[in-house]
Amino acid sequence: MKKSVPATGALLLAALLAGCETSGPGPGLPPGASVTRFHLGQQIARAEIRVEPVNPAEANSPHFAQVAGPVERELTRLGWTVARGNARSEQVAVVRVDQGSRAASGRGGQGSVVTELGVRIQRRSDATVAWEGRAQMEARAGTPLADRAAAVDRLAEAMFRDFPGESGRTIRVR
Repeated sequence: MKKSVPATGALLLAALLAGCETSGPGPGLPPGASVTRFHLGQQIARAEIRVEPVNPAEANSPHFAQVAGPVERELTRLGWTVARGNARSEQVAVVRVDQGSRAASGRGGQGSVVTELGVRIQRRSDATVAWEGRAQMEARAGTPLADRAAAVDRLAEAMFRDFPGESGRTIRVR
């Protein structure tokens, strides 16, 4: 019995270290992304899909191109064919990104950046929603993940991991 105590301790330490993330948000901030998804539990047909912003005026902006790229990559990985240009597909992925900052809590601390990505897959003809997801993460100001494009890239990967995911449940994706 005494011989198993050090082995158990070593296994526990290894498990704890395996969960560490060196490129995380920094001390005091939770690693990974908080992801919530909603769907009806039915298969979603993989067809042609166009990625569009919630606000149509942003469609041709460089900021939206940074957001659309990671979402298009994940949809393609899952079997959709992404329509570009002026194509009007029956399926549409409506995307929004919100980013804001939080003040530091304490003397000399740095603030942090909260980024949220929302994607809604719906039919264009009647706006019926087949799937919706939200992913949110916080990063220390001045770190790579505080950058909007880097944050959206990480959030898109987290949101579409294990697609479609469990409906109505919020999970933590590292």
